[in-house]
Amino acid sequence: MARPCSPTAARDAARDIADRDVRVELADGTYALTEPLTLGEADSGRAGRAVTWTAAPGADPVLSGGREIKGWTRNQDGTWTATAPEGVAPRQLFVDGRRAQRARGAACPAATCDATKTGMTGAIASGVAAWQRPTGAEAVIKVRWRDYHCRVTGVRGDNLTFAQPCWANSASGTDRTGPAWDSTTVDSARYHGVAFFENARELLDEPGEFVWDAEDRTVTYLPRAGENPRRARMVTPVTERLMVIDGAHDVRVDGIDFAYAAYRQPGTDEGYAGTQAGLSLTGTTGPVDHAGRYYTKPAAALTVRGGRQVSVTRAEFTHLAGAGVILEEGTKDSSVTRSRFTDLSSGAAYIGDTEPDPEPALAGERNTVAYNTIRRTGVEYTDSVGIWAGYEAELSVDHNTLEELPYSGISVGWGWNQPEARESVLRDNRVTANRITDVMRVEHDQHDGGAVYTQGAQPGTLVAGNYINRSAYGNTERDGNGIYLDEQSSHIRVEGNVLTRLGYKWVSNWADYGIRNHATGNWTDTDAPALTGTGSTMKDNRTKLDRLPAEALAVARRAGAHPGPVEQLRPDLARAGTASQSSTDGAAGASYALDGDTSTDTRTLAEPGAWWQVDLGAVRRVRQVEVWNAAAMTTADFDVQLSRTADFADATTRQVRGKALRPTLLEFTGGDTARFVRIRLTGTGRVGLAHVLVHP
Repeated sequence: MARPCSPTAARDAARDIADRDVRVELADGTYALTEPLTLGEADSGRAGRAVTWTAAPGADPVLSGGREIKGWTRNQDGTWTATAPEGVAPRQLFVDGRRAQRARGAACPAATCDATKTGMTGAIASGVAAWQRPTGAEAVIKVRWRDYHCRVTGVRGDNLTFAQPCWANSASGTDRTGPAWDSTTVDSARYHGVAFFENARELLDEPGEFVWDAEDRTVTYLPRAGENPRRARMVTPVTERLMVIDGAHDVRVDGIDFAYAAYRQPGTDEGYAGTQAGLSLTGTTGPVDHAGRYYTKPAAALTVRGGRQVSVTRAEFTHLAGAGVILEEGTKDSSVTRSRFTDLSSGAAYIGDTEPDPEPALAGERNTVAYNTIRRTGVEYTDSVGIWAGYEAELSVDHNTLEELPYSGISVGWGWNQPEARESVLRDNRVTANRITDVMRVEHDQHDGGAVYTQGAQPGTLVAGNYINRSAYGNTERDGNGIYLDEQSSHIRVEGNVLTRLGYKWVSNWADYGIRNHATGNWTDTDAPALTGTGSTMKDNRTKLDRLPAEALAVARRAGAHPGPVEQLRPDLARAGTASQSSTDGAAGASYALDGDTSTDTRTLAEPGAWWQVDLGAVRRVRQVEVWNAAAMTTADFDVQLSRTADFADATTRQVRGKALRPTLLEFTGGDTARFVRIRLTGTGRVGLAHVLVHP
């Protein structure tokens, strides 16, 4: 068109062009949407031609679902308050593009906040009972790989009740969560308390926090240093989906950004009853299901349903209350490439669906997610993953960079070992040349995942050439894998990957019903038990490395959306040393801490001053000691001592209070030299270690 017009007007005008490629250019600026820009069959390319939605030359168009909150007044306590526009209920607030945090309190342990099927005790001890408006607050609970957010609806004495069906869907007995043996509900033995309560005025005590009061319709914010809400741009997401491509084909979206899209479900009585990977359980009733068929995906800024030859490239997804992009309902031959995802409450990309045997028209096939950068997603819903794929065939997840994620990086496959999911359309998927670093971050308390995670029998599937560094590094328990072939993962080849600094196994295939998996030609600094399951093999892997060879460095550098640096391993002086300990419990000998395998443990008897030590064979200069706790997190309250002599008369000592992690790092920066390195309890107990490394 000759003049600029709205996106919907441009869409309607483009429908009249039938004999050539169509190019819709968006001028520079922010397009504030109150409803999604929807493209359907009428907006498809015709006769082999394409319709391209793109940025005008030099422009940076942004589709935004945000609404600015104005009219801020300063309160005597240093907070600021504004009234939200009608119809706006802020769950997120962004101050000049920087995410604020809903005011939150401290953890409440299970001994105080005891969860049952109907609610929770602990209203008095936690302080909730004394809040002016406790029914505006939410409990955030993390149980293994699950994340729950449910709003408080009542306080009676010491008892709390929560919004329904959120609480019922978070508790046991629904018969709609899987697998059948699952014990990760809020009323299970694995529940260890409330991670925090949030969104109460009494919790507003840290700069950068805010509270939404639904009764007064006000937002109250405590500014960070230098912020003034009257001068800042204070934005909350309001519009849930910004672009929906429904049944269209031959459509390209190029160079358009998406910001401030909302995700409304968690703010309703449905809440967020997390199940796995950012999906949740919704509704009050439903069919019995243990294979996750009926779980609900998060809302996404861009959704493609039943698309054909739809491409999204050079887009930026940022400041979102939900996910970035979804390709679903039989989307085929479509792609998300060379895009950036950062600061998302949920995951970046959701590809496919949860039905193991869909009709052919609804099967996801030949889709591609490649050369994208995914960083700091899962900010709010920490059980979400960077890239999730359900029952897909011939999917390519290639050369993506994923960094700083709370749970797994890439997840492909679904269904656990449930009968309805044992034979599915999963096949010939490729997870190749991705850079996945600093994932399963331990501060988020999400467990039992991996940098690359799979489920289901997937004949012809390949996981190759990926660089994985720091997955669950510094963990508080023994889990967090590099490549995790979970449950019935079968017929998968793991080849030529570089995996370092992992909280647990570099490759995990624990289930006997995961069959014919093969791991070959990988490089790693640890070891792992052999793959289980009929016909599975491990061959020609380079394990227990304390330096990456040139070939591995080259693979790692090539991985990701852009070539990048590789964190080289540090030489280990202890590897060739001689280990001993004050006593030995059973067969858990001292040498297990030097075998390069973080899944094998030493263990002493419980005794005063129990110790483990290594003789390096000669006096060496020591810079750092890594202490990896045993599987049971046995070792706590101890000293790490360096000495030139066996009697430790000249020892340099570093104290550790509390449990050792996987690993705890001790720095020695004073030019310390030692032949002997000892780990000695300061009280009574056991020393149990998976791994000890001494770096020069």
